[in-house]
Amino acid sequence: MKRMTILAAFATAALGLQAQKPMAAPTGGKAISDELIGIFFEDISSSADGGLYAELVQNGSFEYNPSERDGWGAGTAWKTIRPGHSLGQVEVRMDTPIHPNNPTYMRLNTERVKEYYDYAGWKGFGLQNDGFDGINVKAGEKYDFSVFLRNQGDAKQVRVVLGIPQGWGKDPKLLAEATLNVSDTSWKKYETTLTPTEDCKNAVLQILVLSQGVLDIDMVSLMPEDTYKGHGLRKDLAEALEALHPKFMRFPGGCVVHGGGDGFWDTYRWKTTIGPKEQRKGLKNTWGYHQSMGLGYFEYFQFCEDMGMQPLPILPCGVSCQGTNGGWSMKTQAQDVVPMSEMDEWVSEAIDLIEWANGDPTTNKWAKMRADAGHPAPFNLKYLGLGNEEKITPEFAERFKYIYERVTKAHPEIVIVGTAGPGSHPGNPDLENGWKLAEEIGMPIIDEHYYEPNTYFLNNRQYDSYPRDRKTKVYLGEYAAKDKKLIDALAEGLYLLHVERNGDVVVMTSYAPLFARKNATNWNPNLIYFDNERPFLTCSYYIQQLFGQSSGQFYYGDCVTFEGDEPNIEQPIANCHYGQSVILNAKNRRLYVKLCNAGAEAKTAKLDLSRFRSMKKTATKTVLAGQPEDENNYEQQPIAPQTETIKAAKKMTMEVAPYSFVMLEFTL
Repeated sequence: MKRMTILAAFATAALGLQAQKPMAAPTGGKAISDELIGIFFEDISSSADGGLYAELVQNGSFEYNPSERDGWGAGTAWKTIRPGHSLGQVEVRMDTPIHPNNPTYMRLNTERVKEYYDYAGWKGFGLQNDGFDGINVKAGEKYDFSVFLRNQGDAKQVRVVLGIPQGWGKDPKLLAEATLNVSDTSWKKYETTLTPTEDCKNAVLQILVLSQGVLDIDMVSLMPEDTYKGHGLRKDLAEALEALHPKFMRFPGGCVVHGGGDGFWDTYRWKTTIGPKEQRKGLKNTWGYHQSMGLGYFEYFQFCEDMGMQPLPILPCGVSCQGTNGGWSMKTQAQDVVPMSEMDEWVSEAIDLIEWANGDPTTNKWAKMRADAGHPAPFNLKYLGLGNEEKITPEFAERFKYIYERVTKAHPEIVIVGTAGPGSHPGNPDLENGWKLAEEIGMPIIDEHYYEPNTYFLNNRQYDSYPRDRKTKVYLGEYAAKDKKLIDALAEGLYLLHVERNGDVVVMTSYAPLFARKNATNWNPNLIYFDNERPFLTCSYYIQQLFGQSSGQFYYGDCVTFEGDEPNIEQPIANCHYGQSVILNAKNRRLYVKLCNAGAEAKTAKLDLSRFRSMKKTATKTVLAGQPEDENNYEQQPIAPQTETIKAAKKMTMEVAPYSFVMLEFTL
């Protein structure tokens, strides 16, 4: 099978058979990618556990490393409790676990469940989980509790309680409870549903053994039934992503891809993140905390399908991230590398993933695992990323070429996304080396990353000068201005106008990082901040949303002029803090005009849309505006888009206020 060109693939997807026949594009338009705006998910700043993954119990598998535990004996987020002066001991065990990938469990040895006098309050010996800064529950909502238990001796009763803390030494106020009767002497999963009687932002979960004797416990879970599409993701965070209209999602990183918290040899492996959750292998990640892998590759792919995004998984290719703990020497700049004699393992990692995602479950064992997990149909994987931001050393180039050649031979239909190295902006030698490698092997897409002050995005327009005859296209996989004020968002918006103008060269972009949890933030800025109750959307979020809403297949550069400029120019020059873009989406018959003014003086824009026929009488106008130092944070959110309906006309004059972004949507 011949490999399609990248833009041809985009055009085929965009202009194929639709319920509504796409309109013919008027002359003068440039064909561009309609997958320009996507998202990049990395488990940084507790984005997965305690974030997008809806699980409310922290460390439910007890697999946190000893260095991650808080000294209570049972591990982070757990503490021993003994209401009613009950007595017992907690023992950390790793013999005879549920599965070797999940070796740690707790043994509860209950010695006394109440004092010799009749205690009027709660009783029992067990464990309490505080979740992620508390457990947020809503009255009347249903929460599915599950746990693996193994009994020894006589049958036991186990009380499961959701409660509101009342202070030291006091029993919680009861929100919901259930009782489990446990008799099996081998591991068994027990399940029940808890329905709180009132709202609580900081509830606790208690598991109390009410009978003397020994009981083993593992894989404790409390999952809200109301999740995004019913697939276990936190609904409000997923809906915030849905509102961005992303066309793809890159995952699981980032530096998470090729280095765990203890270096490259403890790296993320997709095969240990699929299957039953009690069989997945947790990992201390690059950012210093534990990943349960409850949000694993199956959930990533399912989320992409639920949201209509293309999945873009990223796999390591035998070389460490230069920032990985122990993987890079500041003196020698040496990388951890897999011996060439062992590279076939990493080739198989990639080929097996493609077959897991796309294969026939009746003939392929990996595809059968996908079907057994509840998805017999293929996920239709189109893109595969190899490597993330590795320094482009000779060792990297050798290993990348080795895996690239074998994967493309086995699956020529898959579009490979390579890497341009760290800080891949003009003048960086890694960028030059990355492009040299890309052109040598005919790489379809190369992934560039850079984080810079807003002045960089205000003043640079490097893609205007990129050669148009290159076969390799650009994915701007990680970028952001280094702050979250309105001026930073406008700088990013102005830069994205330049990206749209170069949508024949740049075919994908994604802001990074995506999420950050309050009180657990590893990196700033981020697109979306959140706590247990709600997401907090940044100014940059709204810029991304406007571009996501206005994707299309054709760019028109001569429909807008600014007063004082020469007619019919596209504002490609550097140091020009205002700009425009006109995008036609032939699929949904929408025309989008975007105007950005990141300067202190108002600008007058003149629109001439005469080439577009049959325009509806009204249009939608959306404005994002404020003062340059304004920002949205946990305390206040002054910046949000304002929308109104206006009279549509093919020729219009519009004043663009200082520090504002305007989008007009016309129906054709």
